[in-house]
Amino acid sequence: MIVKRLKLINFRNYEELNIDFSDNYNLIYGDNAQGKTNIIEALFFCATGRSHRTTRDSELIKLNENNFYIKLDLEHEAYEKNIEIGYDKKHKKIKINGSPIRKIGDLMGNLCAVMFSPEDLMIIKEGPAARRRLIDITISQLRPVYFFNLQQYYKVLEQRNNLLKSIKKDKNLLDTLDVWNQNLVNIGTKIIIERDKFIKKLNKYSYEKHLKLTNNEEEIEIVYSPSIRCESYENQNLVKNIFLKNLERLKASELMVGTTMCGPQRDDMDISFNANNLKVYGSQGQQRTAILTMKLATIDVIQEENGQKPILLLDDVMSELDEKRQGYLYENLVKLQTFVTTTEKKVDFKNRGEKIFKVVDGRVFVE
Repeated sequence: MIVKRLKLINFRNYEELNIDFSDNYNLIYGDNAQGKTNIIEALFFCATGRSHRTTRDSELIKLNENNFYIKLDLEHEAYEKNIEIGYDKKHKKIKINGSPIRKIGDLMGNLCAVMFSPEDLMIIKEGPAARRRLIDITISQLRPVYFFNLQQYYKVLEQRNNLLKSIKKDKNLLDTLDVWNQNLVNIGTKIIIERDKFIKKLNKYSYEKHLKLTNNEEEIEIVYSPSIRCESYENQNLVKNIFLKNLERLKASELMVGTTMCGPQRDDMDISFNANNLKVYGSQGQQRTAILTMKLATIDVIQEENGQKPILLLDDVMSELDEKRQGYLYENLVKLQTFVTTTEKKVDFKNRGEKIFKVVDGRVFVE
């Protein structure tokens, strides 16, 4: 899938923008706070239905305006497609080829995108939530049903947590807990199985890339660290049974604290190099290298899963990478539509079909 053009109205600092992209490399450069990342953000928003910088859609509306509008024109070998997203501080409306969709999940998979930004170091440095987000965003783009299950799971989780709190006041409600346990387990098991499959593939592709990037000096290992532990996640019934046993074992503690203490909401992903915990023992350079490895491996997983090349969004990361890592990144950009933001016009794509844009205070100039 190729992004042909983008239209923005009242999005971030853009009053109106119409921009046609190269099928290959797109360099977007300019000083800080001019609007470079806003273009990347709009592309990511059309792929996932959410921003990579904020959870509040209202923050995407231009100052002193009441709504924003995005339109993205896409092209595939056999067909064309467009995505439209409008938001008016109350409602988000999404259309695919002019037809409204009812659920965000229906947007997933129409455009696959892999984002790489300086903030991605937090995937390693911060807690499990950042790592779960990476997993969930990628799987949701590959399988929209996963996104639907994720939404349903967190709804059930919230209702179960409310019930746990209510039982402290009314013990008669205890008999209803089994029903919510079953709902939580049925949906949660599907999420656990998909996460296990994805992380195994991510680890496979990351291993070879990381060896090459580190001159065979470092072996990276990415391992699923689920809250529900069992020998194999290929057997759905086995996972369900262990999940239920965990809920039963933790019942007294959960009733005391009023919250669910096991399940996908507590999953993590362990990342190590040469058997050392990357978060604890890795230098910032090693952590950057690992993130680069994982992002490039994610591209391979997407291509294996659906046969399509995702778009690659590189938001101000070149300054974070040394010459060697930049060179390796360029090697992996062949035949991949790429969008790069930088403060300086220094990126050299070797005249491989690039298009260069300069951004000045919410205005874009083609060079």
